[in-house]
Amino acid sequence: MKIHDWHTGPYPARVRIALAEKGLQSRVTFVSVSLRKGEHKRPEFLAKNYSGTLPVLELDDGTFIAECTAITEYLDALEGLPTLTGTTPLEKGVIHMMNRRAELEVLDAISVYFHHATPGLGPDVEIYQNAEWGLRQRDKAMRGMCYFDEVLRRQPFVAGEAFSMADITLFGGLIFAELVKLPVPSECDALRAWYARMQERPSVRNRLTMSDPVKAQV
Repeated sequence: MKIHDWHTGPYPARVRIALAEKGLQSRVTFVSVSLRKGEHKRPEFLAKNYSGTLPVLELDDGTFIAECTAITEYLDALEGLPTLTGTTPLEKGVIHMMNRRAELEVLDAISVYFHHATPGLGPDVEIYQNAEWGLRQRDKAMRGMCYFDEVLRRQPFVAGEAFSMADITLFGGLIFAELVKLPVPSECDALRAWYARMQERPSVRNRLTMSDPVKAQV
């Protein structure tokens, strides 16, 4: 298998953490696709992923799977424990609900803020920007952080009592927040404590060094 990604990206981090949690690092080769150079928007890469986003999983039979949730679902089905996407219907439903909320309310909102209300990836990539929309999404992300702070005051993990895909997604959102210098609200003590715990997980600590990215092959 190959993972086409950019090693410091918050979305690629989601798949890298999932790989480490499942112990699948040795089965993957990483192919570096430069976001700053806009390699993910070139025709060669768009042939692999119509959406022009990272990461992308390339299987040995030539199949390409994009979208972090879809890739994590695939990886989760390859091996047994730990399970990141749930085992019972209830677990699966709650994890997918909270994962989607983490995307919509924090991670994706910060992404829109980055691409529209900051210099983003630069003028060669950010062809269109709407600063007002970006700032609205920044405010949405701040509200989302407060929501997850409330959740984490009641339970140790985003979807309940166990670490899951939803935790990985929210963690990716807070990685992005750090990159764009968007602080977690000072009153969000539970979210801050959770983030500190997540940073101690081996899968999180090792996500940047699990493999040396090879030259882009797009």
